Amino acid sequence: MAGTVVVLALVGVAAVLQHVREVQFPDPPPTRESLYLTSGTTARRLSLGYSGLAADLYWIRAIQYYGDARIRVNREASDATENRSAATKEDFDLLYPLLDITTTLDPRFNIAYRFGSIFLAEPHPGGAGRPDLAIALLEKGLRERPDKWEYMQDIGFVHYWWDQNYEAAAQWFDKASKVPGAPWFLQSLAATTLAQGGNRDSSRQMWKAIHDSAENDWLRTDAARRLQQLDAADVIDVVQRAIDAAIPRTGKLASWQDWIRAGVVRGIPLDPAGVPLGIDNEARVHVGAMSPLYPLPLEPQRASHQ
Repeated sequence: MAGTVVVLALVGVAAVLQHVREVQFPDPPPTRESLYLTSGTTARRLSLGYSGLAADLYWIRAIQYYGDARIRVNREASDATENRSAATKEDFDLLYPLLDITTTLDPRFNIAYRFGSIFLAEPHPGGAGRPDLAIALLEKGLRERPDKWEYMQDIGFVHYWWDQNYEAAAQWFDKASKVPGAPWFLQSLAATTLAQGGNRDSSRQMWKAIHDSAENDWLRTDAARRLQQLDAADVIDVVQRAIDAAIPRTGKLASWQDWIRAGVVRGIPLDPAGVPLGIDNEARVHVGAMSPLYPLPLEPQRASHQ
């Protein structure tokens, strides 16, 4: 009993000393770079036969890193009037290495390829803004599974949506359509993409096809969001035409309240997500920075919409 009391007393003293040490001499905060290996080959060698489990752990880290980066970017621009696209690639600079390690540890990690490519291709502030790395990741998956039509479709999607390289997108859709078991719509999607380019009708066809064929809820939800973005672009076109027609009479007004008083709009226009649209000093209408639909990848193509 006496020995037990002594041990408990020593444990208590140790705890107090440790607390004092942490207060007086705190450890430096770890950098994000120090938390991860950068070589998939090294990680696989160190996994000692548990590469599948290690891949799961790195995938979780990749998701956490992506989520933390988005939260950090949004926190830095919490004022809705600020431009959230001010994020730089450094905010997501470890995303590709983490995904590369994950898919080296488990070369058939389907979700890591497909979701990872979306995280990489998504423009700031929602992602890394690196469609080139998204394609590199998917091509890595194709080297392991050359019959995976979904990866070919996704590469076409990256070319279509982010690079706006419609010829390359059509080629990948066509290639995917020739894989046994591929859905019928890929062939028509290839033809429509080649013929119509960035026309919103062809974009809707693509996203509707992805939505209807999605293998999980996350991809289906993302496709639904893309369809809403296309609807938002249509709403912006309508409002912008009204603004442009009124400018010779009103000049370029500074706020929605001014446009309402001028009788050009009845109220502050909303995007399909229910968030007010923005308008800048040049009277250009845009999706608000705090909208879940921000930014609109197809905004530069608005003028081509018929």
